Amino acid sequence: DNSCTLSFLLFFVLILFHPALSIYINTLSSTESLTISSNRTLVSPGSIFELGFFRTNSRWYLGMWYKKVSDRTYVWVANRDNPLSNSIGTLKISGNNLVLLDHSNKYVWSTNLTRGNGRSPVVAELLANGNFVMRDSNNNDASGFLWQSFDFPTDTLLPEMKLGYDLKTRLNRFLISWRSSDDPSSGNFSYKLENRRLPEFYISSGYFRWHRSGPWNGIRFSGIPEDPKLSYMVYNFTENSEEVAYTFRMTNNSIYSRLTLSSLGDFQRLTWNPSIGIWNLFWSSPVDPQCDAYIFCGPYAYCDVNTSPVCNCIQRFDPKNRQQWDLRDASSGCIRRTHLNCSGDGFTRMRNMKLPETTMAIVDRSTGVKECRKRCLSDCNCTAFANADIRDGGTGCVIWTGRLIDMRNYVADGQDLYVRLAAADLG
Repeated sequence: DNSCTLSFLLFFVLILFHPALSIYINTLSSTESLTISSNRTLVSPGSIFELGFFRTNSRWYLGMWYKKVSDRTYVWVANRDNPLSNSIGTLKISGNNLVLLDHSNKYVWSTNLTRGNGRSPVVAELLANGNFVMRDSNNNDASGFLWQSFDFPTDTLLPEMKLGYDLKTRLNRFLISWRSSDDPSSGNFSYKLENRRLPEFYISSGYFRWHRSGPWNGIRFSGIPEDPKLSYMVYNFTENSEEVAYTFRMTNNSIYSRLTLSSLGDFQRLTWNPSIGIWNLFWSSPVDPQCDAYIFCGPYAYCDVNTSPVCNCIQRFDPKNRQQWDLRDASSGCIRRTHLNCSGDGFTRMRNMKLPETTMAIVDRSTGVKECRKRCLSDCNCTAFANADIRDGGTGCVIWTGRLIDMRNYVADGQDLYVRLAAADLG
């Protein structure tokens, strides 16, 4: 009847012209495409993220940004090192791959999957958390993802993304900065996990290491000032046979927070403040240009922002090169006053420390600090020990063999480090 038709038409018109009611599309089927000219985008359920084409420096990119943030903020770029030179570009599904084509129908970017399973058509979908995935059209489960953007981060870590190793697929997910604030191509800095017995993240530029996160201590990375007391954020570091990875999640999804590696090499936590329309900087790492710089003070020395000079020798150690040290160059570090002779040695306790680099460390999570001390004394190569986890009064055992490098101390954070001394230097 007419009244039904009229009310349906009215409903349709309302939806068309009322943005709050409009239905956003978050999937791309095998018969559809996104083009620059159509201006069409994919919008995640909940309308937090939007995926489409954007232009900067007269080049075109396929990327993702926050839909409701007034200050356009990109969180992922597909073709960062292969931009489109003009305003002709198409994203579509070809076979079992997502492909981005330029004006001459050449591949500019692709999901590059080799295994095809022709059982069902594939779809691309932008999920609520900002993960852009390709999956079998009849398998909604994460196990059915053929490809996901979360495995290929740009310069940003979003909640629920993982940074680090997937040991099953041998994939290491890491961040690479933008070249500059308006150039998304791969910049000079990377933020990458080195998977050792005690894994750590490094900010590097080429072969040059800039900053070390310190190992995970059960609450945070010992060299990163993350605040574990925020009610709306939970951090997690997983280390098992399947993965070694850091992730964080929000307990309140209306708060937007991200970790970003800036084009200047700063690793930052930024949280959106809608009332004044800016990204609040919660912390930035490295914080201190000297004490957070990688091996600023050389071996067996530690950095302390409250002393002058900032580099100090461990108790009962002396500068290796006094002349350089007096010129404020501590790169040669310190040496022991008395050589260890393996029997009768003891320890000096250093409080609030960022633990030394863990390349030469041995880890046993099942023992405590007393057993750790014994074990260190029974190994003539052991130079120091500490707890692996600082929760519940401290558990686990880390033993260093070889020189101790890249240490600093903090006013409040950090943990106890026990450095081995010869009997003559004790007391």
